[in-house]
Amino acid sequence: MILVDKALDQRERDGTPIRVAMVGAGFMGRAIARQLVSGVRGIRLAVIVARRSERALAAFHEAGVRDAVIVSSVRDLESAIDSGRPAVTCDPAIVCHAEPIDAVIEVTGSIDPAATTVLEAMRCGKDVVLMNAELDGTLGPILKAHADAAGVVFTDAEGDQPAVILNLFRFVRGIGARPVLCGNIKGFLDRHGTPASQATIAAEWNQDPRLITSFTDGTKLSFEMATVANATGMGVARRGMVGPTVPTGTDIQRTMPCFPLETIGDRRGFVDYVVGASPSPGVFVVATHDDPAQRRYLKLYKLGEGPFYCFSTPQHLCHFEIQNSIARAVIFGDAAIAPLAGPIVHVIAVTKCDLDAGTELDGIGGFTAYGVCENADVVQSQNLLPIGLAARARLRRSLTRDQAITLDDVEFQAETPLLELWSEQRARFGA
Repeated sequence: MILVDKALDQRERDGTPIRVAMVGAGFMGRAIARQLVSGVRGIRLAVIVARRSERALAAFHEAGVRDAVIVSSVRDLESAIDSGRPAVTCDPAIVCHAEPIDAVIEVTGSIDPAATTVLEAMRCGKDVVLMNAELDGTLGPILKAHADAAGVVFTDAEGDQPAVILNLFRFVRGIGARPVLCGNIKGFLDRHGTPASQATIAAEWNQDPRLITSFTDGTKLSFEMATVANATGMGVARRGMVGPTVPTGTDIQRTMPCFPLETIGDRRGFVDYVVGASPSPGVFVVATHDDPAQRRYLKLYKLGEGPFYCFSTPQHLCHFEIQNSIARAVIFGDAAIAPLAGPIVHVIAVTKCDLDAGTELDGIGGFTAYGVCENADVVQSQNLLPIGLAARARLRRSLTRDQAITLDDVEFQAETPLLELWSEQRARFGA
């Protein structure tokens, strides 16, 4: 973002850096800490929140910060910020209520506790930047409504695929073309992967096997594309998306015949993905153009004969781009990506194996279910279970492998803030 770098440079020169709090100190949280501490002007990582203080201290330590202090109250945190000392805490409420904090980055990958933190931060006037597609794909529309009511920005982070896709979507729309497909390029997919089958690669990258499983079984992908759908108004062409697999290295432009583009007509289009194409791990947007003269120029510029033109971004750089979203939110009041209104697409739970009545579902990245995209009107009419609600739900009846789970199939162990927000979202937006 050309404006962002100049704006951050000015904040640095003025001695008024954006002060941010980060909730989460896992694999991605540690990477973000390193980026903000060592690679960015105009932003200060003031405090890291983690369930265990030693993890937050370790994240600062890996980033080269040795003087972080542990705080347990708002007053202590504000005092640390005033003295220029980075801080750590176990209590996310402290950072929400600390007056000097401008924005909160949520990077836990959770849904229930993350939703509570995000709501409290927004009520306290903080902009919120997510690197948590699971939360946005489950509760994004209602959280965006709360953000609007509080007058703050709610956004996913650039660097993760959804915001990279939306940047490309906005570029394509900005040149006068009409986007009809927003896509994600993946290298692999195994719907029935489990933490056991992914244990080796998880250990290699020092990551949680459940996180790696959510990548492998397509649940993470589905949350990413649901987030894009809700931000663009696009749906899915069918349950689970089309998702063609092509020979490794196939140029993304050559995959266009794999998608039912001719069925789009005047509709807003759809979100989807392809496995095996190049550039990987990039993203793409397919668009049309109504002007015959402009179509000739697109041909001249090597976009092909049309009527569909494929634009792509070759990579997403996750934590390296986080500062752009922070600056856009705090300085310009602009979300990199956020829901337009109510849900367009949900991520529903589908069984990974035959499951007996009484089985407790273990949620995202587990042994019992994977997530796929489905249009919101179908989810409502068939009363389907979002996988974001699935953890600790118990089956009322036996189900077979690859069966979509309905809300009637499960009973929840207890009412939680997550279920309350989901009910609020359904009551507000319906389908």
